[in-house]
Amino acid sequence: MSFFKYKEFGTVISKKQCVIVVEGLANCIYGQLVDLGGGSRGMVIGFTEKAAQVLILKEMTAIGAGDRVATTLEPFTTPVGENFLGRITTALGEPRDGKGPVKASDHYPIFRDSPPIMSRGGLERSVETGVKIIDSMIPLGCGQRELLTGDRMSGKTTLGTDTIINQKGKGVICIYVDIGKAEMQLKRVSSLFQRHGCLDYTIILSAGASASQGEQYLAPYVACSLGEYFMYRGKDVFVVFDDFSKHAWAYRELSLLLGRPPGRNAYPGDIFYLHSQMIERAAQLDEKRGGGSMTFLPLMETLEGDITSYVITNLVSMTDGQICLDLKLFAQGFKPALDLGLSVSRIGTKVQWSIMKALTKTYRLDYLQYRELVESTKLSSDISKSVQDSLKFGAIFVELIAQDKDVPVPLEEQVFLYYAHNNKMLMPLTLDQVREFKRDLSLYLHENAAELLRSIRAEKKLTDKIKEGMESNLRTFLARFIQAPELNAIAPVKV
Repeated sequence: MSFFKYKEFGTVISKKQCVIVVEGLANCIYGQLVDLGGGSRGMVIGFTEKAAQVLILKEMTAIGAGDRVATTLEPFTTPVGENFLGRITTALGEPRDGKGPVKASDHYPIFRDSPPIMSRGGLERSVETGVKIIDSMIPLGCGQRELLTGDRMSGKTTLGTDTIINQKGKGVICIYVDIGKAEMQLKRVSSLFQRHGCLDYTIILSAGASASQGEQYLAPYVACSLGEYFMYRGKDVFVVFDDFSKHAWAYRELSLLLGRPPGRNAYPGDIFYLHSQMIERAAQLDEKRGGGSMTFLPLMETLEGDITSYVITNLVSMTDGQICLDLKLFAQGFKPALDLGLSVSRIGTKVQWSIMKALTKTYRLDYLQYRELVESTKLSSDISKSVQDSLKFGAIFVELIAQDKDVPVPLEEQVFLYYAHNNKMLMPLTLDQVREFKRDLSLYLHENAAELLRSIRAEKKLTDKIKEGMESNLRTFLARFIQAPELNAIAPVKV
């Protein structure tokens, strides 16, 4: 018991799983670090007039009634710094990848205040997810909080990991937070990041199913502090919380152990504050404070698609929109299985590239109208030519925005797909040819139109020069699939 100077001593009077009650800590504060002896540590998580309630974070030796504990008036802090990049650590900053201890650059309090309103800037830059249906219709902005919900096995984690993969080379720091997941899930995610070269800019924070309830409770707060270290140094940070369902369950269990009155679904009354104090730490800082940002993508598991459950409705009210996944669409083979009727980004198209906004401004309505047309013509035996064309046009669009996992598509490549669709250049193709078209287009563009791709990324506008370049390259590439007379018959459509 020598790692910091002691100010106050207390005595353990009872223990319930990972919570102990301590007498004698008359000056305790919430979030205060407690030395439990023998290398064990805890944190004050509640108190009464007579005793303090301490959450055991690390139990190296058995703790029981009568044991002496010691503490100072210092809050519990977590190590932060650049050396965490490429590492897998626990919520206590301990390594899980066998690479030895992580040398910290600084220590930040876990429960920090969110940036004040006057220090924030406007949300004007996009987070490029690489997921076509999101980038085109539900854009994310730097500093945004976007909730991602869906049933189990509907593709929530994949959307988060695809976004992290797509940040390669963009200077964005990514943090993946594993909360209550199986060990196999952590291994799958870490191996995925390793294969795609993501570990240079990614931190994996693990508080899986085998971790204590205390670690699962603290993990998201630790991730926020890690992200703030980079955000206040002018960096853009993207954090995936996988997932908040397990986090809420861990807090519910702790609250019941603390004797707090259960409310709806046995959650305590302060469950709203649990996530709101964390969610508000996402921000886009103004230029005076470096212009850094921290974007949150919290995942939440639904049961049979019900987004009206207690914790989810709380999160909907405190985030800037939600992305809802539909298990029925997933089973039909449409992936990512986004329900565009329920999904929304309250930031809107403000953060989109100008060229992306120009090409995709009607896509949400087009998609919903196509789905309605499919339903209304299911039982029809005599369909007019115009309706058949509309059905094929919609089917090509759905095929274009469908996407395999672990293959994010850069925005400058996406605009080629949308330009070709808007100009009906793909109408002569079969759906199999459309799949081949979108699969091979990337390689063709990088080999033959690399300069044009760089121009699109630099200008982000649909200029005449860019339009001519896309038109020329698309017609050349489509010659593989379409006979010359048919290709020449395609008239450009004004965008």
